[in-house]
Amino acid sequence: MSQEHLCVSLVPLFNHLVQDDQKKIHALVNHRIVDKGEQIFTPDGEEQLVIVARGNMKVYQLSSNGKEQVLRVVEPGGYEGENQLFGVRNDVLFGEALETTEVCILKQQDFSDLLLKYPQLSLKLLEINAAKSVRTEQQTQFLMMEKVEERLATYLLDLAKATRKNTFDLPMKMKELALFLGTTPETLSRKFKLLEKEQLIRREKRHVVLLDPDGLEDL
Repeated sequence: MSQEHLCVSLVPLFNHLVQDDQKKIHALVNHRIVDKGEQIFTPDGEEQLVIVARGNMKVYQLSSNGKEQVLRVVEPGGYEGENQLFGVRNDVLFGEALETTEVCILKQQDFSDLLLKYPQLSLKLLEINAAKSVRTEQQTQFLMMEKVEERLATYLLDLAKATRKNTFDLPMKMKELALFLGTTPETLSRKFKLLEKEQLIRREKRHVVLLDPDGLEDL
């Protein structure tokens, strides 16, 4: 499929449709290039589906004292805002580009029309949302772990499972990862050094190699 259909062909919600149907959906999509640090969506903004084609988007909310709480990082092929397409207002979530990011935006009315034309999209959306709920629960489980090194080890093992490799690049910067794991960048840096000292991992900037996955499991 040509480059111009990248957004639609990347997303599990649409890429099971035949190419002609994907082209029709692509015609409804607006493309945006967003600079690092620029907000992609905010609470009470327009109801729309945001698909990440290239780059990374962090999704966060603000705590009562105004601190950022990162909920997830949306990578290429991922999307955010499906609840808004069904009329649920976004009261708390922000989306921000972690680097120069290309997004594709589908407005609520266009999506409603699509569901009438392609009923199978409703079933696919339910299936994908169930998987997304599981990931949100996983973060809650991270925060219940008492030791930060245990949270970090579990997160690294999950990344290894997701990539099916023991060597990978961290999808978040240290600041975002610290927020995600419920700690400070300084503490996170110390815990990375601890895992390196114990020869469980090797790290160079955002590149991580798991040297002893079983040892990480035992933390």
